[in-house]
Amino acid sequence: MPRWLVLLLTGIVIGAGGLLFLQTNYGPVRLTAEQSEQLHYDLNSANVDKQRLQSQLNQQTRELDDLQTRFDEQSKELDKVRAELAQLSKDVEPLADAVAPDPRGTSPGIRAASFTNDNGQLAYQILVMQDADKASQQFDGTVELVVTGRYPNGRTGVVDLPPFDVLVGRYANLEGSIDLPNGMRANQVTIKIKRKSESRINANRTIIARR
Repeated sequence: MPRWLVLLLTGIVIGAGGLLFLQTNYGPVRLTAEQSEQLHYDLNSANVDKQRLQSQLNQQTRELDDLQTRFDEQSKELDKVRAELAQLSKDVEPLADAVAPDPRGTSPGIRAASFTNDNGQLAYQILVMQDADKASQQFDGTVELVVTGRYPNGRTGVVDLPPFDVLVGRYANLEGSIDLPNGMRANQVTIKIKRKSESRINANRTIIARR
């Protein structure tokens, strides 16, 4: 065999061996059919998860936009209510000045009150006001109602009903109902207003109850 042919074949064998060595150790890994199938499955799963997360993000973005819209609408509504209350306060002020003062001249004073017997209860409405120069300092007190009335057996009695709180700036309108004991019907009610933690009576007035 010619020497040049031997060298050629030897070079071919060495080159093929070197190429195989490089592919095996430094080239890209060849995947088996099972590995390739698993890779495709993982890619598909990743795409599905990406689409799911994107859908969730889009939904949350829409919900956030809706919440922001509702918040803006409620803020506008709140501003409108505040403006209406401010205007109402201005409108009420002249009326408050026109209300007859407490006969005793106290501040706070009991400007008006009404009591009505209503199925074993005493329905009340009391208007308590402070003078305009004292309205900036709120009066924090309690209201005590002393009822003189008659029981179903004809006996007359006097009872102290449970006190309740009152907070007065310029004025406070108190309205509600309180149970009367043992079927009593009120004839008259004495209103006593005191500052909390004090025994001194700040306002006092007696009103005839309606039958």
